[in-house]
Amino acid sequence: MKVLVLGNQARAVRNFWTVLMRRLRQAGHEVVVCVPEGADAEDLAKLSDNARVRTYYLARKGLNPLQDARSFVELVRILRKEACDVLFTSTIKAVIYGCLAARLVHVPHIYATITGLGYTFEADSPAKRLLHGLSRFLYRQALRFAEGVFFQNVDDAEVFQRQGILGPKARVLFARGTGVDTERFAYQPPALPADGLIFLFVGRLLEAKGLREFFTAATELKARYPQARFQILGPEEHGPGAVPLQEVLDWQQGGNLEYLGKTSDVRPYLAACHVLVLPSWREGTPTSVMEAMSVGRAAIVTDVPGCREVVVDGENGRLVKLRDPKALEAAMAEFCAEPHKVLVMGKNGRKRAETLFDAEVVASHILQDMGLLEGGN
Repeated sequence: MKVLVLGNQARAVRNFWTVLMRRLRQAGHEVVVCVPEGADAEDLAKLSDNARVRTYYLARKGLNPLQDARSFVELVRILRKEACDVLFTSTIKAVIYGCLAARLVHVPHIYATITGLGYTFEADSPAKRLLHGLSRFLYRQALRFAEGVFFQNVDDAEVFQRQGILGPKARVLFARGTGVDTERFAYQPPALPADGLIFLFVGRLLEAKGLREFFTAATELKARYPQARFQILGPEEHGPGAVPLQEVLDWQQGGNLEYLGKTSDVRPYLAACHVLVLPSWREGTPTSVMEAMSVGRAAIVTDVPGCREVVVDGENGRLVKLRDPKALEAAMAEFCAEPHKVLVMGKNGRKRAETLFDAEVVASHILQDMGLLEGGN
């Protein structure tokens, strides 16, 4: 069979779906990957190791109807020419316009992955409520003919079912995120320094990632543990919900945080830190936490959908109350006061990564659910 994998960013597809594409090829399927124009040459080269690469126009941010219409038209053209048997797509715009285009050209099997509800489902302001209504409408139109929809946690699936977004024939499926390559993210025991622990935040500069809560907690904790270090690693964002880069740089000037910029390889930063911190408001299944667990790092996350799927409180990290800098500060202080827990919880996290979140295991379950594991033409 011919399978087209559609995403909204070449690097994300490379990082998250390489194992799945490799398994598809090993099973005897032809694989085409479709990513937006302007991708980094290295990312495209890596994608071509497991699939034939095609590109299309996509404005990842914003709601310009002309830009989105252009994306839809290009996807219709590509899907019609490729005449694929299966569409597998993830992320909001790729899911919406990809599924609509696939239905128009009669792709036999359409599967979508919901990687998280994101900003438009927060609905805590008039603008967000408007975006939520639009997103719900577009999702409903796009998924009404999907054969299966993968969710990364039960809470997100319940939201889609409760709001009537899923079509009557869509199978509700579950996957443990995109998984983590446990060989690439190999276990590296943290070295406990005499002068203080390093707490690392990995994520885009978004308020919904809990970035401001991290800053507040770090500022308070720095007064008690001046040798502790608090780092932010992630790319600048624009548009609704973004934390301005200048604001983050101002935090750094205050001496309480270090901004590390963005990177194409997070592994050296994970190896250098002691605890990963992600006080997110909601996730699908957070890849940054799975990667940190695989390297052998304890994690502090909020007790919200997605995060509570990967961290067991007291076993491989701590769950803290949503939007509560005091609770976040207390959790980080626990590791400062009892640094041996970094080693114990890090080892437990590695075990969970190997048994539950290994990308090979996750890919096998997804392909089994789509009936593609045996291969064939």
